[in-house]
Formats: sequence, structure tokens, C-alpha cells
Amino acid sequence: MVEVLVALAIVAVALLASVRAVGTMTESSAELRLRLLAQLSARNQISLLRASKSFPPIGVVRTECPQGNVALVCRVETKATPNWLFRRAEVRVYATQETEHHVAYLVGILPREGGP
Repeated sequence: MVEVLVALAIVAVALLASVRAVGTMTESSAELRLRLLAQLSARNQISLLRASKSFPPIGVVRTECPQGNVALVCRVETKATPNWLFRRAEVRVYATQETEHHVAYLVGILPREGGP
């Protein structure tokens, strides 16, 4: 009888450990999905700037950039470079309106079209 109780205790501990592992994997999967969608949004913002062929002004622009069914916010900061024919665009993607922790970060270099 004691051996059965010990075996049940061991099985219970093993089941608890496996349930915790499954929970951790689920959380990890959701975080990876969010980061993937945020990276796609950042790439879309850089591609949009390149496709518009306009030389963006220096400054910061915040836009909504949803991806799939996830509401994301993109912050595009355009900076000057040592070469005046190029601009540096830094895209940070946030999961909510708060701007403390970005989910994705991407940098793109944008050329001036048509020369001086």
C-alpha cells in the first residue's frame, strides 16, 4: 500500500511539471507570434518609405500599424546621416500605446531620389 502511495506521489509531481512546461511553452509561443508580427510591421514601414520615393523630413512620426488581428503602434524616427543624400529611419514597434518597451526594432537607410 505504501508503494502505491509513493508511486502516485511521483506521478503527481511528474504531471505537475509537465503542466507547467506546457504553460510556459504556450506563453513563449504567444510572445514569438507577437514579435514576428511586430517585425513584419516594422519591415512594412521601411518598405512604405522606400516605395513612396519621398525624402522624409527629420523627425518622429507615430502611426498605427496593425498586423493580423494584433493592434500595434509604429514609431518612425528619421535622422540625418553624415552623407546628405541619405536619411536613417529607425522603426520601433509597440504592442500598446505605452512607449517603454518596444517589441521590434528595425533601421533602414533611405536615399534621396533624383540627386541634389
